[in-house]
Amino acid sequence: MDLENVDTEKWLNLATDYGLRIVAAIIIWIVGMWIIKRLLRGTKKIMAKSNYEESLQKFLLNLLSWILKILLILAILAELGVETTSFAAILAAAGLAVGMALQGSLGNFAGGVLIMIFKPIKIGDLIEAQGEIGVVKQIEIFTTKLTGLSNKEIIIPNGALSNGTIINYTTEGTRRVDLVFGVDYDSDIKKTKDVLMGVLTAHPKVLKEPAPAVTVLELADSSINFAVRPWCETADYWTVYFDVTEQTKEALDAAGIEIPYPHQVNIRKNE
Repeated sequence: MDLENVDTEKWLNLATDYGLRIVAAIIIWIVGMWIIKRLLRGTKKIMAKSNYEESLQKFLLNLLSWILKILLILAILAELGVETTSFAAILAAAGLAVGMALQGSLGNFAGGVLIMIFKPIKIGDLIEAQGEIGVVKQIEIFTTKLTGLSNKEIIIPNGALSNGTIINYTTEGTRRVDLVFGVDYDSDIKKTKDVLMGVLTAHPKVLKEPAPAVTVLELADSSINFAVRPWCETADYWTVYFDVTEQTKEALDAAGIEIPYPHQVNIRKNE
């Protein structure tokens, strides 16, 4: 047997085998990248039609791109005859370690995704959450930024925001202003209600529908308390609140209706 011919044939077989594998790997890479681009393009169109936030679109597209490319590389390595089980184990271990290290951040990320998908709030909404009240300025992947009523910036982690109660004052478009005024027990109830209702109907920003209401709320220890309930546009809430409070005091004074207040009586003993 000619050993030289045997070695040559062996090397030719190996070269042919690996050459075909390399060609197949190149084809897999080209076809795989073409498919990935088509998938990403289609996913982007779907998210755009669903009005996903731009920041969420970019993040999800990048994440999907990396996942698909890693799977493609594993497929190419398998085609080249490389054992991929160890690579998969390393990736799984790395993913677990990263997940443990970033547990809080992942919770905030998941919360951000939920907020952007289900949209309980949007930029410009006046909300109350986590004990804070403010206008939504920016919704990011990990946090949501509010502008507080005193123009302070409030940053709330999305994990806490998505898992807690959110009160959205903007969604309905109108708000009811809840005010309570107390008058002296000697006051005439009907006259007092007429005066209070007159303040509400005269204010230009108080809505006709729903109609404002004035009712007796309670007979307190030193006053008859009236519930005053005007409705207004959400943007006019504080204007109506402050105006009605001021104008009610003026109207009650003009009508001779007293607002009770604590009286201090000094008693001097005779010497």
